[in-house]
Amino acid sequence: MWPVIFTALRTYAPYVTLPFAAVVGIIGYNLENLLSDKYTPYNKSIEEQRQERLLGDGSLEEPANVEKLIYKANILDKNLSPSLS
Repeated sequence: MWPVIFTALRTYAPYVTLPFAAVVGIIGYNLENLLSDKYTPYNKSIEEQRQERLLGDGSLEEPANVEKLIYKANILDKNLSPSLS
Protein backbone atom coordinates (compact mmCIF):
# COMPACT_ATOMS: atom_id res chain seq x y z
CA MET A 1 0.00 0.00 0.00
CA TRP A 2 2.81 2.45 0.88
CA PRO A 3 4.61 2.02 -2.45
CA VAL A 4 1.42 2.95 -4.30
CA ILE A 5 0.97 6.09 -2.17
CA PHE A 6 4.60 7.15 -2.60
CA THR A 7 4.43 6.54 -6.35
CA ALA A 8 1.27 8.66 -6.57
CA LEU A 9 2.87 11.45 -4.51
CA ARG A 10 6.01 11.37 -6.64
CA THR A 11 3.97 11.46 -9.82
CA TYR A 12 1.67 14.25 -8.69
CA ALA A 13 4.23 16.21 -6.65
CA PRO A 14 3.73 19.51 -8.51
CA TYR A 15 0.00 19.31 -7.98
CA VAL A 16 0.50 18.72 -4.25
CA THR A 17 3.30 21.20 -3.57
CA LEU A 18 1.96 24.15 -5.54
CA PRO A 19 -1.22 24.61 -3.47
CA PHE A 20 0.77 24.02 -0.26
CA ALA A 21 3.35 26.67 -1.26
CA ALA A 22 0.57 29.09 -2.23
CA VAL A 23 -1.12 28.70 1.17
CA VAL A 24 2.18 29.22 3.01
CA GLY A 25 2.93 32.29 0.85
CA ILE A 26 -0.49 33.85 1.44
CA ILE A 27 -0.21 33.31 5.20
CA GLY A 28 3.31 34.81 5.25
CA TYR A 29 2.27 37.78 3.14
CA ASN A 30 -0.69 38.62 5.38
CA LEU A 31 1.37 38.08 8.53
CA GLU A 32 4.03 40.47 7.23
CA ASN A 33 1.35 43.07 6.46
CA LEU A 34 0.06 42.86 10.01
CA LEU A 35 3.45 43.00 11.73
CA SER A 36 5.52 45.38 9.62
CA ASP A 37 5.46 49.15 9.59
CA LYS A 38 5.05 50.41 6.03
CA TYR A 39 5.57 54.08 6.82
CA THR A 40 8.47 55.57 4.87
CA PRO A 41 9.31 59.18 5.74
CA TYR A 42 9.54 61.65 2.89
CA ASN A 43 13.03 62.71 1.87
CA LYS A 44 13.88 65.21 -0.80
CA SER A 45 15.57 63.83 -3.86
CA ILE A 46 19.33 63.98 -4.17
CA GLU A 47 19.01 66.50 -6.98
CA GLU A 48 16.82 68.82 -4.88
CA GLN A 49 19.23 68.58 -1.93
CA ARG A 50 22.16 69.42 -4.20
CA GLN A 51 20.36 72.42 -5.71
CA GLU A 52 19.51 73.80 -2.28
CA ARG A 53 23.08 73.30 -1.08
CA LEU A 54 24.48 75.06 -4.14
CA LEU A 55 22.02 77.93 -3.87
CA GLY A 56 22.79 78.36 -0.19
CA ASP A 57 26.51 78.42 -0.90
CA GLY A 58 28.02 81.78 -1.82
CA SER A 59 30.10 80.39 -4.68
CA LEU A 60 27.35 80.88 -7.25
CA GLU A 61 26.97 84.60 -6.61
CA GLU A 62 30.04 85.46 -8.70
CA PRO A 63 30.72 82.65 -11.15
CA ALA A 64 33.72 84.45 -12.68
CA ASN A 65 35.54 84.57 -9.32
CA VAL A 66 36.07 80.87 -8.65
CA GLU A 67 38.85 79.58 -6.45
CA LYS A 68 41.10 76.96 -8.01
CA LEU A 69 40.90 73.44 -6.65
CA ILE A 70 44.40 73.04 -5.25
CA TYR A 71 45.39 70.65 -2.50
CA LYS A 72 46.80 73.08 0.05
CA ALA A 73 48.08 70.70 2.71
CA ASN A 74 51.45 68.99 2.45
CA ILE A 75 51.27 65.23 2.08
CA LEU A 76 54.19 64.83 4.50
CA ASP A 77 52.24 66.53 7.27
CA LYS A 78 50.00 63.52 7.64
CA ASN A 79 52.61 60.87 8.47
CA LEU A 80 55.48 62.90 9.73
CA SER A 81 58.02 60.95 11.73
CA PRO A 82 58.75 62.28 15.26
CA SER A 83 62.44 62.52 14.39
CA LEU A 84 61.64 64.86 11.48
CA SER A 85 59.40 67.19 13.40
